[in-house]
Order: sequence, then C-alpha cells, then structure tokens
Amino acid sequence: MKAFLIDRYGKKETGHIDDVPAPALRDDDVLIRVHAASVNALDTKIRRGEFKVILPYRLPLILGNDLAGTVERVGAGVSQFKPGDEVYARPDDDRIGTFAEFIAVSAASVALKPHNLTMMEAASLPLVALTAWQALVETAQLKPGQKVFIQAGSGGVGTVAIQLAKHLGAFVATTTSTPNVAWVKDLGADVVIDYRQQDFATALRDYDVVLNSLGKDELERSLQILKPGGHLISISGPPTPTFATARGLAWPLKQVMRLLSRGIRGKAKRKGVTYSFVFMRADGAQLGTITSLVESGAIVPVIDRVFPFEDTQGALAHVESGRAKGKVVVELPQFDCPPLHVPSSP
Repeated sequence: MKAFLIDRYGKKETGHIDDVPAPALRDDDVLIRVHAASVNALDTKIRRGEFKVILPYRLPLILGNDLAGTVERVGAGVSQFKPGDEVYARPDDDRIGTFAEFIAVSAASVALKPHNLTMMEAASLPLVALTAWQALVETAQLKPGQKVFIQAGSGGVGTVAIQLAKHLGAFVATTTSTPNVAWVKDLGADVVIDYRQQDFATALRDYDVVLNSLGKDELERSLQILKPGGHLISISGPPTPTFATARGLAWPLKQVMRLLSRGIRGKAKRKGVTYSFVFMRADGAQLGTITSLVESGAIVPVIDRVFPFEDTQGALAHVESGRAKGKVVVELPQFDCPPLHVPSSP
C-alpha cells in the first residue's frame, strides 16, 4: 500500500510517499480504508522530533493522527463494527499512521462517522475535538455561566473548543488576527481579542478557565486573567509529573518534567490557581458523544484547505506556516483494488 513517511527526525526532513507493507490486524482491531486524514500541528512536531522522548517511534514512520474512512475488515474480537461501516478515529498515539491507504486501529478508538458530514469534514475532527473535550469537559469540568479564555480561536483546536464551550453554556473569549475577528465571533465567541490591537492579559479579568495552546509567554500571562480557584490548562506544555505518571514514563523522565513545569506550577500556586497539561488520548466512546453533538449542529467542522495525497508535504507545510484557518485535510484516492493481504498480529 502507499503511505507518506519520514526516514529521520529533523527540521529539514520533508517526508515522501512510498510502498509499505499492509498493517497487521490484531483481534481487537478494525482495518480501515482511509478516505481522508487531517494534518495537525502534532504531525509537524513529531516530524521535527519534539516528542521522541515520550513517543519513541520506530523509523521509518508513517505520519498522520486522525482519519475518516470505511471499515475493510475487523479482528476476531470485534463485534461493534462491520465491513462497509463509515467511521472516523484518532488512533492510539503509539500506532499512528493515517497518511496511508489503510490503517489498523483499536476498535476502542473508533466511532461511527457523523451521518451529516463528508469524509473530508469528518477527518478534520477527531484529534481536535477530543482535545477540546478532554480539556474543557474532562479536565476543567466547565459549567454553565463560567468564563473561559480559548487562545488561537481560528486554529484547529480553537474553532472546535469555542463551539463546545458555548454548547456547555460558558462565556467565551478568544484571540485571533484582524481579518478573522468577525468570523470567530460567528463561531460563538462572546469576546474576540485582536492580538494585533490588544493584549489579552490587560483586556480580560476574572476568568475561570484558560485553554492555552501557544508559547511560554502567553502561558504565563494567562495567569493574570484567572480568578483565585481558576484553572490554567495547556495543550502545548510544559508537561507535568502528573502527566508523566499517567503515561507510565520512567522516573528520570518524570523528574525532567518536574523541572520543566516547576516554574509555571509555582506561579500558578502563588496565584491560587491550578495548572494542568493535557496530551489528548484516543477514545472512541468520547468520539461517539462528539458525533451526537455534530449531528445536532452544536459542532460544525471548519476546513481551510483539502490537499491531494500526492501533496501531503504541501499540506504539512501549510499547517507549519501557521496560516491555516481551521483544519487542513489530505484526501486519499479511492479505487478498486485486489483484496489486501493483511497479516495477523500474534
């Protein structure tokens, strides 16, 4: 099968399309023919090697962290899906590789595709929607009437997080650039800060939750807008010892993360707020709940551009440029082919 892969980590690594063996199918797996896969900032960070300590992939590596497609085959232990089902998923982070014609995904990470979405639209959602859910619902436990500040409202996570927060009944503030202010307001944001004209740290006050997706400066200045008892949640780091424990990382890595996050944890404690790092995980049950929100119209996907599979490198470059509004999607060609030989995993 065809797949887009990298041979090494580094800023100069561009990746390439090549023929690779079909994925092995475990008893609890679903083999999916990929129709579309979205590009996330995570893909560019993995390519640069930023996560090689906590995600020790074997190279060469097929990139890609979410998808929409049809079920081709199911493992012996799978009863909730059948061949022909239209599904979407974020694979477990140790089994990524959605920039390929086929991928084997744990059935527990898969959900039926929202019936009102195209494959392109569905592929844009799993990683960012699960990130927003796990940050706002699971970690922040956001309640009606609370105030939440979501950074980068026109980005992939931001566009979904704004809609989810409004569905939960929160008052939402966000940031974006001048051309996108009206557009982000239409997504549901109550207050939109044009970061070219205003400083959010002086414009906002007494917020319950901040969802940070930017750098260290924005992270630390976010403390200024939180009220005592508030919650600062970051999806861009630094990771915490709690995260290291949850991931089952070795003691030395836990100490490294303790040092990396000591500054922000200390500042948060002195401010009387909580700091959490969220690294989203695959979860088919949560994705199923998100499906119901999409089908009800509470969450609408936002797609910036669709690239052909042959230009996956161009799609990655577009995301890395920071100019994408919403999500970037890669469309894989669909054609009749002989039965795929899929080895069984021991």
